[in-house]
Amino acid sequence: MPEIDFQNLESLFLGNSLNSWIFTAGVTAVIMLIAFAIKWLVVVRLSKFAKRTEFVYDDAIVESVRATRMWLVFFPALLIGVQGLDLPDRLVGGLAKAATLAFFIQLGLWVSAVMRFTIARSRAKAMETDPGTATSLSALSFVGKMLLWAVILLLALDNLGVDVTAMVAGLGVGGIAVALAVQNILGDLFASLSIIVDKPFVIGDFIIVDSYMGSVENIGLKTTRIRSLGGEQIVFSNSDLLNTRIRNYKRMRERRIVFQFGVLYSTPAEQLEAIPGMVRESVEALETTRFDRAHFQGFGDSSLNFEVVYWMLDPDFNLYMDRQQSINLALVRKFTAEGIDFAFPTRTLHLESPVRVLSNGEPAAAETP
Repeated sequence: MPEIDFQNLESLFLGNSLNSWIFTAGVTAVIMLIAFAIKWLVVVRLSKFAKRTEFVYDDAIVESVRATRMWLVFFPALLIGVQGLDLPDRLVGGLAKAATLAFFIQLGLWVSAVMRFTIARSRAKAMETDPGTATSLSALSFVGKMLLWAVILLLALDNLGVDVTAMVAGLGVGGIAVALAVQNILGDLFASLSIIVDKPFVIGDFIIVDSYMGSVENIGLKTTRIRSLGGEQIVFSNSDLLNTRIRNYKRMRERRIVFQFGVLYSTPAEQLEAIPGMVRESVEALETTRFDRAHFQGFGDSSLNFEVVYWMLDPDFNLYMDRQQSINLALVRKFTAEGIDFAFPTRTLHLESPVRVLSNGEPAAAETP
């Protein structure tokens, strides 16, 4: 390797003067600094302006520029810088391929950032009005990114001189082998598409699967995640989820309530006959309720049992508990006013005749009247 005389800028290094190498490094550095300055101005300055406006495009530009990777900018900048150097064609060609590949990767990052921002914004709006649309947007995001990077890859390979047509044909044959190897994953993928299209549940729905219950947080390509009432996250495989029975409480329009209570056996028949009317008055006095029926159901072990059915016009569970509490309190007040007692578990023992015990501890024979 020849020695470099840094005091003589006309000394040669790899066939080029030191002055030319310094100029190349300077051009590359200037391009990098310009790219970094543009990124900083857009991300820092424009983002502050974008937050104060209602336009969508300025936010999309900020997200796109934020996805710029300086190490990818380096290769095109270096390619521009070495144009003044006399380098072997093989080296320049390799650098050109690296710059081409870096350009297409950066282009994919820019477009992917815009897609991600647009879909996230649309998904947030859809969650307020139509959670089903938000679920579809999640799948659209995956499909869009997959198609984007497939196109970016084909364009990059085509510009690098690769025969894309032959490669696509080869992938078609190899895809069959891959599909057989990952058939479980593909099963979950198609189950995810089935959930998105058929919409048995959407993000935000409260569902019960076997003995598990919670609100749907995310519907992914392989799994669906729900947040349980206890706070933990429960993860289901999409294919397993569709093979079981799902109870979707978010789609409930009305809630049918059935409850029972009992009164003492000593309650007179007239009061028993009046109890259904008292229950009806207690239910109809509340809003968002619709009385259905109240009947003297039958004879229990220690109570005369009544069964009541009414409908909640609002499916909210907390509201249902408030109404049930109001009904219970109203019945307690009415029964107290009428002298009716609620039953509680009791047991009465009846002895056929008393047994007398003699002084020696042995029972005496029962006296006959």
